[in-house]
Amino acid sequence: MDWLIFLFISFFLLISIHGFFHLRNHFNPPSKIFPPGPTGLPILGNLLQLGDRPHESLTQLATIHGPLMTVHLGFVTTIVASSVNTVKEILQTHDQAFMGRSIPNAATAETGYEFSITWLSGGPRWRNLRKLCNTQIFTTQRLNSMQTLRLQMMEEMVKNVVEICESGDGVNVGRIIFGTTLNLLSNTFFSFDMIDQKSTKVEEIKDVIWRIMDLAGKPNVADYFPMFRAFDPQGIRMEIKVCYDRLHSLLDDVIHGRVQRRASGSVRSGDFLDVLLDYSHEHGDDFTLRDIKLLLSALFIGGTDTTTTTLEWTMAELLHNPTPMSIAQRELSETIGAGRSIKEADFHNLPYTKAALKESMRLHPTVPLLLPHKALTDVDLYNFHIPKHTQVLINVYAIARDPSYWVNPNRFLPDRFLGSEIDFRGNHLCFIPFGAGRRMCPGLPLAERMLEMMLATLLNRFHWKLPKGMAPEEMDMKDKLGISLHKATPLIAVPVLVNVDNSEPDKN
Repeated sequence: MDWLIFLFISFFLLISIHGFFHLRNHFNPPSKIFPPGPTGLPILGNLLQLGDRPHESLTQLATIHGPLMTVHLGFVTTIVASSVNTVKEILQTHDQAFMGRSIPNAATAETGYEFSITWLSGGPRWRNLRKLCNTQIFTTQRLNSMQTLRLQMMEEMVKNVVEICESGDGVNVGRIIFGTTLNLLSNTFFSFDMIDQKSTKVEEIKDVIWRIMDLAGKPNVADYFPMFRAFDPQGIRMEIKVCYDRLHSLLDDVIHGRVQRRASGSVRSGDFLDVLLDYSHEHGDDFTLRDIKLLLSALFIGGTDTTTTTLEWTMAELLHNPTPMSIAQRELSETIGAGRSIKEADFHNLPYTKAALKESMRLHPTVPLLLPHKALTDVDLYNFHIPKHTQVLINVYAIARDPSYWVNPNRFLPDRFLGSEIDFRGNHLCFIPFGAGRRMCPGLPLAERMLEMMLATLLNRFHWKLPKGMAPEEMDMKDKLGISLHKATPLIAVPVLVNVDNSEPDKN
């Protein structure tokens, strides 16, 4: 339906765009030195060829036109990189030139978006924010100091699942993971639970954040025909602004409440918010309360959505593939002891569980098309010339299913990561679920710990089965793309609490 509305508006605007189209060609004639690409229609370019599953469409087009190709999305010329070698040129060799961001019109609805770490195109402010994340927030020492907190949050998650077990109902896995993630982040940042897992507020906040991701990923006339950005023809910017404003309101209440308590001499919490307020006090106008709110907004949106989506897909794949599920649970039972709590120190003894997580992220990359880059200068790439301001897309989905790097790339095979040096940190460009280079996800150190802890806890504390006698092959494994690659049908599974194994686990 979104695409039907989009196409209707696009064709309605064709006549008015026609004059602009010829004007554009007069001042900016099509270059003969862009990479090759599919022939498109007048005005619309290749938009119809992308359809509502652009990650798959672009992957298919790359098999015809090459791993570095040009597509025309309305008036926006876009370079698409779909191989390890082309991504290396963009994210490593010419990383400075491609550090820019192409900002979706929907994102401009967030008040102060131009100062957000997500949308800044490099420069001193962006570097300072990255440095703050790397040296003050997501440091090993600070994350280690919060291990007890994460253990407590896992016990709260188990408690909530147990209550559902007793009722005999199935668990909405994404809902449980989202609530746990949100409270884990809010405790890490603010030292308190943002929500009661049993309250309707879980769904309210989840809907706000997922609505932001969904609206930001919708096909938008204003993104492909920039002269209409100010008019918001589909009402997307207006709709998403309501969500941004709601999230900002929640964050404003927390930040200003903390400022008042600090002013009154209350005991410091020592959490991330205190760190950010200390930094703001030291740097004055260079890092204000507005900047704190924008940074927290980016971390909450990115952290909750991607963690929830990743773990829901991982649980779905393990239920869809009973043998890997059995192997992972046997590993946990033999290493930790069935039904026991997981500690972060245990992770290095759980290679198969970690491999299952990686394989799920390979098969279902949370962001299959990385947030669009933009060339800040003219760049010569291979034998082609990429002009300044050209939009660049990295097709993570294509790379993750490239048979040149992955045997049976469409199958869920965790064993492929056993004994492999491939990690989450973007060093191996065939696997970049968190991105790579200077603009990779700043929250990776925390995200990795959260993902491993939650997955291991869910697998070791519960047995899982499908509802109403459903067979694994009957599961709906379709996806739905916004910015993130959500599971189209929410995963409902029935948990059975595992009795604690009091025998000594095998540590070898």
